[in-house]
Amino acid sequence: MVTGQGARSAGTGRPAGPAPAAARRALFLASLAFFLITLDILIVNVALTRIGDELGGGPTAQQWVIDGYTLMFAALLLSAGNLSDRIGAKRTLGVGIALFLLSSVACAAAPTVGALIAARFVQGVAAAAMLPASMALIREGFPDARQRARALGIWAVGGAVATAVGPLLGGLLTTIDWRLVFLINLPVCVLMLVLLRAVAPSSTVSTPFDGAGQALSLVALVALMYGLIEGGAAGFAEPVVVAALAVALVGVAAFLVVQSRVAHPMMPPVLFRSREMRISLGVGFAFMVGNFGSVYVVSLYLQQHLGLSPLLAGLVFLPSAAFAVAGNIVSGGLSNRFGPRVPVAAGLTSMAVGLLAMAATASLGSPWLFAGLLVLTGLGGSVAMPPVTSVVLASAPAERASTASAVFNTFRQVGGAVAIAVLGGLLAGASSFVPGLQVSFVVAAGVVVVAAGAALFIRQRPEHA
Repeated sequence: MVTGQGARSAGTGRPAGPAPAAARRALFLASLAFFLITLDILIVNVALTRIGDELGGGPTAQQWVIDGYTLMFAALLLSAGNLSDRIGAKRTLGVGIALFLLSSVACAAAPTVGALIAARFVQGVAAAAMLPASMALIREGFPDARQRARALGIWAVGGAVATAVGPLLGGLLTTIDWRLVFLINLPVCVLMLVLLRAVAPSSTVSTPFDGAGQALSLVALVALMYGLIEGGAAGFAEPVVVAALAVALVGVAAFLVVQSRVAHPMMPPVLFRSREMRISLGVGFAFMVGNFGSVYVVSLYLQQHLGLSPLLAGLVFLPSAAFAVAGNIVSGGLSNRFGPRVPVAAGLTSMAVGLLAMAATASLGSPWLFAGLLVLTGLGGSVAMPPVTSVVLASAPAERASTASAVFNTFRQVGGAVAIAVLGGLLAGASSFVPGLQVSFVVAAGVVVVAAGAALFIRQRPEHA
């Protein structure tokens, strides 16, 4: 049963949709949600060195501070999409915001690195609830594909602004006290809860919860991340690492079997019938490998290898972030003019060039050269992501918008988590930092190039547009 804004206008056969003013309010709120979710990955990267100095734990603990967030984010996105479909995007977003506020307080008050990692796990749960709900609000508010493409470009500006201010703000706040990088979330959460009151109720779809699928996906992802992170630190021949990766493999296989047999799967196989959806999932994964992987590695390179302060390290990311904001703004227009294929393929190619150029010049030790090369990754990613996000929403039926966005963002977050684990392992296993960085960026660039090639096969008009 579908209720709320999913109803159709009498006599027109078209979705009624909210008034333009209501759509703009929902878009602003959704953009704030994406801003907050993205901020709490990038702002923490710059603070990792200071967190390690105060709380200890070493490189492995630093990886878990990042991956604890992204892991739960990725593992629960599918259930969060289902929840958003069932109880409505507005209500789900409200729950996520409140939980994000509370977990941010817990992060700021953490007395040990273990407590911080635990609070970051909870923060990832909150982010999982917020993201698919924010995208569903956009789908509800902008049923026209062309308007939705522009709206998604504006929504993505939230992430781009977080990219712009995240490292710089993280560096500035860390100079005072690293705990402020979590307390800064509180006023944003309060503002979002106030704005949420003006958003109209969302459509709902009555579907059962896939408990078996959620349990298996959580087991598989936790085992995978544990195996990759611990394997990078202790070696992949260690029995506990081998066991963890084996559990991950079995968990993934069991998850796929369950999804093909249960009546109401959390990752409906029907979504994968669309070629555009399959390509988009690969593109989302590869983008996060290049994007989050580069921010993580470059943050460590600037502070631990070149000895820059957190503030100066944050400044290195500023030009890239400024171009990323511009890229998100123009992306919708490029997609409407050329179709999604051109901006997605061109943007990913730019990312790969930037990664390879940084690998080639890392030995020069110039932070300002890196500042220029990071522009290629920031601009490229910002041009590519809004069109591919629009393709995802257009490739799914309207009543499955939350689930489709959750599947897409699950692949994205798994890509980010895998990037942190694998690239962190490559850094730890290298003889020195620069060779580890070079291998990491060549691997990341290879993943991005494959995705750019696949993007050339995106059709100009997805099935449900």
